Amino acid sequence: MTAHSALRVFGAPSRYLQGPGAIDVLADHAAPYGPVPVLIGDAHVVAMLGERVTSAMAAAGLRPRLLVLDGEITRVAIAGLGDQVRDEEVSLVIGLGGGKSLDAAKGVAQLLGKPVFTVPTIASNDSPTSASIAIYDEHHVMVAVDRMARNPDLVLVDTDLIAEAPVRFLLAGIGDAISKKFEADGCLVGTGVTPFGTRPLLTAIAIADRCYTTIRRHGAAAVAACGRGEASADLEAVVEATVLMSGLGFENGGLSLAHSLTRGLVRTRDAMDAIHGYQIAWALLVQWAAEERGDEEILDLMAFYREIGLPASLPDLGMKDPSGAEIEQMAEWTMVAPHLANLDRPVTPQMLAGAIRRVEALAAKTAA
Repeated sequence: MTAHSALRVFGAPSRYLQGPGAIDVLADHAAPYGPVPVLIGDAHVVAMLGERVTSAMAAAGLRPRLLVLDGEITRVAIAGLGDQVRDEEVSLVIGLGGGKSLDAAKGVAQLLGKPVFTVPTIASNDSPTSASIAIYDEHHVMVAVDRMARNPDLVLVDTDLIAEAPVRFLLAGIGDAISKKFEADGCLVGTGVTPFGTRPLLTAIAIADRCYTTIRRHGAAAVAACGRGEASADLEAVVEATVLMSGLGFENGGLSLAHSLTRGLVRTRDAMDAIHGYQIAWALLVQWAAEERGDEEILDLMAFYREIGLPASLPDLGMKDPSGAEIEQMAEWTMVAPHLANLDRPVTPQMLAGAIRRVEALAAKTAA
């Protein structure tokens, strides 16, 4: 599909299922696809859930295969997993765990021409709902983003598992999701396109807007509930925002400056080590500064970040005492990002460096 087509596309999972204990009905949803589901997870998740899931599937008359992803999600790793089951009558591929495992399952499903389910055990980003597959090299440098022909057939989110995971993963999910309203807005008012290569849908704008308001309304209480290991109503709301609304918002609304900044951050001293969602949270502040929003609006978002534990400055990301030259270099590195056109104004390295300096000055001025 060509960019800037007059057509509009809405992509979404065929089914989304969320709630406490949801993993215990996974076998019921897998059974109609056929007798041989292949489950892919890392060693930690396989040790934690493998027996529980495969036993339930065997009780449902299925013959599950359980594969372990070892290391990075590379093309070689995907091919190796596929080779393990290539001669079997695979009916379905299921990713179980974090983003790497889900992307590995997507890659294997695409390789075998089979449908895929995603079963996230953390809510650190919206990849479970997405048709995208992030491909890395052995050094954890992203080399490509592949696209499946369609979104997952099922996204199953067990909020008991999410509540039991470390709080930092939920915070990362909030950081990744909170930008989607403003990135989709930038894409709409600019000349941007979505991952489908078409202009944003108003439906996506509405979903991304609700994503933001849900996070602001329930975020602090959801983080507290996760700290207690409790799948509360607030946590349910925020998980829906970070996994479902965020995914639908970006795939059908597009990305903008906040996600573009990761091109610079992943090459920048110390900040490169911060989890993706933390990087995006800080980058949204920079997008707001680049859009010339008022100090009060930026400070309000900073205050929310500080309340729940998200970074509001480069030192919060781990980059102590950033120099002017480092900020300028980050801005230059960011200029290769394809989403920079998805804004209502041209982005230059000078403008971007100025926006970063403004955020850093505001953060330093208001730091406790």
